[in-house]
Amino acid sequence: MKTFYVTTMAVVFLLLCSNLAQSQTTQTKLNQVELMKQFIGTWEVAAGKDTNVIAEIKSYGTGLENYWKYVTKEKIVSEGKQLWGYDKKIDKFVYVNLGKGKDIEIYALWFISNKKCIDIPYSDIANTDKATFKGEIEFKSQDAWSETNFENGKQVGIENFVRVK
Repeated sequence: MKTFYVTTMAVVFLLLCSNLAQSQTTQTKLNQVELMKQFIGTWEVAAGKDTNVIAEIKSYGTGLENYWKYVTKEKIVSEGKQLWGYDKKIDKFVYVNLGKGKDIEIYALWFISNKKCIDIPYSDIANTDKATFKGEIEFKSQDAWSETNFENGKQVGIENFVRVK
């Protein structure tokens, strides 16, 4: 009887340990540099009546460079450049946006899954939940992604980008 009891307890213990080990999830670290490459290409999105935004994103070292322009009736009405670089200390991309005639803006962007990333002002990086602006970007396919924008926690717009062939 004593042997049966010890054997039963051992089996129960092993089953419990097995279940605990299986229930623990191991989250693999996302390769931010590789995931950012999804942005490479020329993208277009409607930005109002007769106006489109065109973004030409190219690889630059471990980062990206982006030339963007707002085009209305085949005329550039606004344009600017961005330089995106990977900061391995915080495991996020930091980028600057400089529109012609505008002040510089600095943002942080990072993937939270293989197809989704977050975009916030760099000044809010210490407290991302309280970010004044937040963009939630999701790649729908190789040729399409959407960005849902929030200001002070309220959704203010959705932009649907498509790859220009």
